[in-house]
Amino acid sequence: MQPFRALTATACPLPQANVDTDQLIPARFMSRPRSAGYGEFLLHDLRFGADGAPRPGFPLNDPARAGSAILVARRNFGSGSSREAAAYALLDHGIRCVLAPSFGDIFSSNAVNNGLLPARLEEEAIEALLAWLEAGGREVTVDLESRLVTAGDARWEFTIDPVWRTKLLNGWTDLDLTLSHAPRIEAFIAEDRHRRPWAWLDRAAGQQDAPAGPGR
Repeated sequence: MQPFRALTATACPLPQANVDTDQLIPARFMSRPRSAGYGEFLLHDLRFGADGAPRPGFPLNDPARAGSAILVARRNFGSGSSREAAAYALLDHGIRCVLAPSFGDIFSSNAVNNGLLPARLEEEAIEALLAWLEAGGREVTVDLESRLVTAGDARWEFTIDPVWRTKLLNGWTDLDLTLSHAPRIEAFIAEDRHRRPWAWLDRAAGQQDAPAGPGR
């Protein structure tokens, strides 16, 4: 997974609350393989009309926001079902960070596990940032190391779970995070073997005493 440390990019305002995972990617598009990419379906039913034509007033359809890697939304972003494809759709569209006052818990976990930063800003900061973007502001910097968002002359501190921050900074999965503690785990095992030898079966004996499988 690609590490996330700092990102300076075009930001797109999405001044809506309660954007749920079914809006992020409608279920009818989830039958295609992950390798085919989900980016074209991001917010499909909000971006396009029934005839498939782009809705002219929708922010992601604005040519000035083409290539946006940062999305700024209101509270409860990513609520709803647990579909991991919501994170896929954002990433495949080019979004690396979503700024909002709050997120759906499962969405946040899925986002982090795929290298997408869900950064929580206070509502006042989000409203100020949305106003700045809608007035013509474009480029925003999100620094995960300092936990700061910079837009023009304004700066705001954001929050994120410290374990998630560690995973994103290093590009780690949950397995990588566990392996980072390998020396401590090995030390615990060695100490516990010494302290409680009766709790540790000899591997060879354990294999010998295992019941025979079917047909034996």
